[in-house]
Amino acid sequence: MTVKTILKMGDPRLLRVAQQVTRFDTPELHQLIADLHDTMWEANGAGIAAPQIGVDLQVVIFGSTELNPRYPDRPLVPPTVLINPVITPLGDEEEDDWEGCLSVPGLRGKVPRFVRIRYQGFDPQGRVIDREAEGFHARVVQHECDHLWGKLYPMRVRDFTQFGYTEVLFPGISAAEDD
Repeated sequence: MTVKTILKMGDPRLLRVAQQVTRFDTPELHQLIADLHDTMWEANGAGIAAPQIGVDLQVVIFGSTELNPRYPDRPLVPPTVLINPVITPLGDEEEDDWEGCLSVPGLRGKVPRFVRIRYQGFDPQGRVIDREAEGFHARVVQHECDHLWGKLYPMRVRDFTQFGYTEVLFPGISAAEDD
């Protein structure tokens, strides 16, 4: 198990636009994915992007087969490795909901996201992924892919009265963020 240090908001590497992956099914790519998985699992993350561990590549992982203690009331999202993603909104409908981030520890904010999306990209072997998602699944994909384009969720918060410390807003789940 290799747990990497997660970069925190303020680190300029989180503000870069990540580079596309050009070679699939390589030992280096598989090691990156394993490192992302181990780091996400250790931090109770719903997802993680390569830039969050300082790797400037368009790779995100998200989802789990188990409920996430940081999001105990949210539905399961299928475990996915998504490379070089493209997101297309399916309609204009947005929904505000609470988000947290491993790079913004201890804080939560209400963030508008498209309710329904199509996401496309590749798996580690270079096979095409083309899926539609809605609700929490769509939110997680949009959040993680934002990291590839140099955005952190506080940049999307519209109402800062809906932004604060997890321990104040959600005391029942704040312990899961301190693990």
